[in-house]
Amino acid sequence: MKSHQTKVKVRYGETDQMGVVYHGNYAQYFEIGRIEWLSSLGFSYKEMEAQGIMLPVVVLNISYSKPAFYDDVLTIKTTLLKLPKVSIEFEYELFNERDELLTKAYTKLVFVDTKTRLPMRCPDYFLDQLQN
Repeated sequence: MKSHQTKVKVRYGETDQMGVVYHGNYAQYFEIGRIEWLSSLGFSYKEMEAQGIMLPVVVLNISYSKPAFYDDVLTIKTTLLKLPKVSIEFEYELFNERDELLTKAYTKLVFVDTKTRLPMRCPDYFLDQLQN
């Protein structure tokens, strides 16, 4: 399925005293990857929310292999796993500048109507763009 890569530089505040990225900050890196993935297809969270669609994360799994450090430039590879229906699933791979795989992750998000707060089907315009 469709993949996108984006880079992010590790900031000092994202690390612990040893200069290692704190484990809780990885979810933010994956969100950056997901937002940039959407943007590469011409979508934005802000526009989707204005159209009455939310995408809350309902599953997040992370496997850590190697640490990331302060000032590293990381590559986040975000891949759509399958065409969405009511939910959308992504896989993430995080690499350092030496192209070493540091972390893998999986997220599942659900399309939710902002007014009813109930799950909804993926919008047709979104599916159409994915199938191009």
